[in-house]
Formats: sequence, C-alpha cells, structure tokens
Amino acid sequence: MATTPLPLLVEELSSEAFAPYGTVWGRPYGDDKPAFTAPATDFWHQDFFDCGDQGEPEVLWVNYRKNDRIVSSLEVHWLTEQAIVPLGSHGVIHIVALTDASGPRPDLATLKAFHIPPGKGISMHTGCWHATQVADGQVSCLMLTRGSTTAELVAYLEQGAPAIESAMHTLPQTYLLQI
Repeated sequence: MATTPLPLLVEELSSEAFAPYGTVWGRPYGDDKPAFTAPATDFWHQDFFDCGDQGEPEVLWVNYRKNDRIVSSLEVHWLTEQAIVPLGSHGVIHIVALTDASGPRPDLATLKAFHIPPGKGISMHTGCWHATQVADGQVSCLMLTRGSTTAELVAYLEQGAPAIESAMHTLPQTYLLQI
C-alpha cells in the first residue's frame, strides 16, 4: 500500500447520490403507499427488503467504534441487501463502492462516503462493498440483514472459516476520510 492516503470526501446523504448503492430511509410522509396519517400516528412505506432466496431476515444491534478515518478494506454480501439505521444522537460515516464489472472486487472509481444522520437510514443493494466509521466515540445502529450471512461472518472473523455469502477486500491504496 502507498504511504499517503488518498482523500475521500464525506458527502451529505441524499436519495439521488446514494441511488447507485441502495435506498435512503427516512423520507418524509408523501406519496409512498401504503401510508396512513391521523392525529395520533403516521406511518408510510420506505422500502421492501430483500434478504435473498430462502434467506431469513435478521435484526442486529451493532456498535460502531472505528474512528481513525482510514479506509483500507471493504466487505460485501453477495446474497442479501443490508440496512443500517443510526440510533441516538450521532450518525455514522458509511463508505460504499459498486462491484467491479470485471471481477468480484470493488470498483474504486465508484468509492464514496456518506454521513448517515440519526433519523435516516440506508439499505444497500446486494453486492455493494462497504465499511462504517464514526466521527468519535461509539454509535449504536439497528441493522437488517440475512441470518445466515451473520452466522457465516462470525465464523469467518472468529475462526477463519471460509466465507461464501460475503467477502473482504484489502484496498490497494488507503483513503483518508475528509469530514
């Protein structure tokens, strides 16, 4: 790896900017159906979640603490979308890249970083490479994923078991988040 990281600007989250990577959650009440509004409550559609054929959706509680602003690796999930919703008063910085058309690795020309504030969330498309950081401290997030992907990832991280549903990729160049 090169010794000087390349700058990676952290962008504000918008539906248009994030569209190649997935869907932004937290849109205001509007034309999305189904929807209901009354004095006591409102609810409206945000997204349909796809955890893949024969997948079982799983809700995780995730604590993020990495805050060195260095991006040197990304992970991907081949069978499921994955959603992240920051909880509490701080957001997360989410790094994403599309899969390279010539092989199962990230396309670094599509590498972007977004600030996901509390009150918003994202759902990444299947095959979206990603990593997450925080500005400082710890941020808890709700995550929606596929149960078998979580089990496989734990076995990979704890025991070095093979990963089929996911992959990790060390980047050829490090990037420094510009907050």
